[in-house]
Amino acid sequence: MIFSGSLAMRVSRDRRTTRALSIGAISATMLLSLAPAQELARHPNWPGPGQLFVGACYQPVDRTPEQIHSDIAVMKKAGFNVVRMGDLSWDSFEPSQGKFEFDWFDKIMDEMQANGIRVILDIPGLPAPIWLHRRYPGVDLVSQDGTRLPPARRYMDDIGDPDYAREVAAMAEALTRRYAHHPALIAVGYDNEVGNGFMSYSEADRQRFIVWLKQKYNTVESLNKAWATQRWSRRLNSFDDVDLPLADGPVPPERYLDLHEYWSDVTIERLKELDQIRGRNMPGLPSISNLWPNASRKGFDYLGTYKSYVNYGALGFYPSDPVSGAMEALMVKGDLETPLWFNEFTAGGQGFYGLPGRSRMYAYLGLIVGNQGVLAWTFNSHTGGEEQMIVGLLDHDGTPSRKVGEFQRIATEFASLQKLGFPRFTHPEVGIAYSFASNVASNPKGPSETTQGYFSPAYEEQVRGVFEPLFRDNVDAAFINIAHADLSRYKLVAVPADYVMEPAGAKALREYVTAGGTVVMTAFSAKVDVHSQWFDTPLPGLLSDVFGLSTAAFYTADQELTFDLDGVSVATGAHFYEVLEPTTATVLARFSNTDDKTPAITVNRFGKGTAVYVANEAAASVMGPVLRHLYAATGIQRGPETPKGVFARVVEGRTLYVNTTKEEVRIPIFKATKGLISGREFKDAMVLGPMDADLIP
Repeated sequence: MIFSGSLAMRVSRDRRTTRALSIGAISATMLLSLAPAQELARHPNWPGPGQLFVGACYQPVDRTPEQIHSDIAVMKKAGFNVVRMGDLSWDSFEPSQGKFEFDWFDKIMDEMQANGIRVILDIPGLPAPIWLHRRYPGVDLVSQDGTRLPPARRYMDDIGDPDYAREVAAMAEALTRRYAHHPALIAVGYDNEVGNGFMSYSEADRQRFIVWLKQKYNTVESLNKAWATQRWSRRLNSFDDVDLPLADGPVPPERYLDLHEYWSDVTIERLKELDQIRGRNMPGLPSISNLWPNASRKGFDYLGTYKSYVNYGALGFYPSDPVSGAMEALMVKGDLETPLWFNEFTAGGQGFYGLPGRSRMYAYLGLIVGNQGVLAWTFNSHTGGEEQMIVGLLDHDGTPSRKVGEFQRIATEFASLQKLGFPRFTHPEVGIAYSFASNVASNPKGPSETTQGYFSPAYEEQVRGVFEPLFRDNVDAAFINIAHADLSRYKLVAVPADYVMEPAGAKALREYVTAGGTVVMTAFSAKVDVHSQWFDTPLPGLLSDVFGLSTAAFYTADQELTFDLDGVSVATGAHFYEVLEPTTATVLARFSNTDDKTPAITVNRFGKGTAVYVANEAAASVMGPVLRHLYAATGIQRGPETPKGVFARVVEGRTLYVNTTKEEVRIPIFKATKGLISGREFKDAMVLGPMDADLIP
């Protein structure tokens, strides 16, 4: 069926200025809608939280009707109960402007429903169709040197362009109206991997950036101060003097941070616009989107904004190792109380067919961190275009691979586990601060940028340095933006290398400690303000009194630093240290092998709470002992003790163990029991094979 000109927002096909729904109108009205969390599960299609889902991402645009029918039969036989469709397919729904074709997709949705398979429908805002680029050249990217770039690969779209914003909204309007009441639909997603998009450098982009700067700084005098333009003779006489900062450098740090925050705001605005459309046409149907907010190319401030367009944290799950995978997953969960979704899930890869048992092992690791849905990327292997060496569940000749059997096993086992307390609802007692601004500002680009020599290891490595020992101790943690989270939910808040300290975040930490909370902060934290300029007050900026110290000097020792904690010598693996000068803080540990023997860890009582400062980088070798020292004082209980590479959680009185190693492991138990997954009898020890999992009472 073809729809043309029927949408209210499409008043004219020829003149962009006559659209009834402009980007400005969308932005104004979005504030009137309910936040996604407030309207959760009000749609009759949503099955609720007490169910596990196993399925695949499916691209029917690659398949003939006969192949689609065969594919769905394979899915049904494998026990799949969900697919994700629609992503990367804008021109299949709208082959030319305003001409919508849905009949082909209607048939697929109906057949999925007839076979008991539910659908997550992705609004395919990226990539934009070629027709859109040809009609509206402003959607084309412009490189830093002014070259127009054709849309040769995915995501080469300028999503800041108002024509793009209007057209993606029109497509989303048509799609959501069409399928709002289809019984197969359980959720929608937005703009697959939008965080991995590109910045653009057109004159129109420069003008939009100037508008953003005017809204943020009001006057050119304020902008000059924020950008420290007196340095190196870079004063601006008016906003018209502003150039777009260069993402690849060289660029001063203040401008580099504003560049990324501007593009972050553009991305977030697009997501909020799509969520407004969903909320209007599909009220109560949740959004479950693969957004990739931490993509290195651009990214966006997800944890500072996500509750305005997210119901369930979701991601493409392609872990390089269990700790990294768990950390990446939990960074999109944030402090949402809803389960996680693996909207794309590891099955193969670029030249990687997929090791037997690996997907099943990671599916169980997902249950540990609170996952609800596993959707293999992808169902059919791609034979052409980008990602033709992504190997799916069907081989390139269309034959079901042995991986279909592995996912069938996952589906069968998960169907029984959902009666035993899964998906697991986590209640973390530790909050780990993560800041988009700190990640950006700690690594500006440029040949004379001195921050690069100072800030090492990289910010996200230091965030992992806090998460890793907690995860290995089987302790739940949530990643939070301290300025936007309810810190009172946590017994301990960790602030690793939080380079940028904004007033709202400092205020939240101050109030949390005053009320009785415990915070542990590490070196490199609170060094610069929201403009990426170093504080001209005692460090840590805005919080020196809370931590009862100041720190200005820093050194790199010739040897690995050590300190004694709880009667044990700690080899930190670190050489960098800050010189802590306590005022009201007391010294918990001193470096044992430096000439000055300065404090390694200090503790300060502030109000009813405790503020701990660690003079080293946030490496796991440092933070493991420090966190374990704090467990008793904060009342945090370690999870089940497990061998290295084995992770576990207690769920409704039963313990799920996951062996992520390629070796058999034995875990001592105190009574004879039977594995509820394996059916095996265990007496003195539970035996887990390589990459295996089991649940015991």
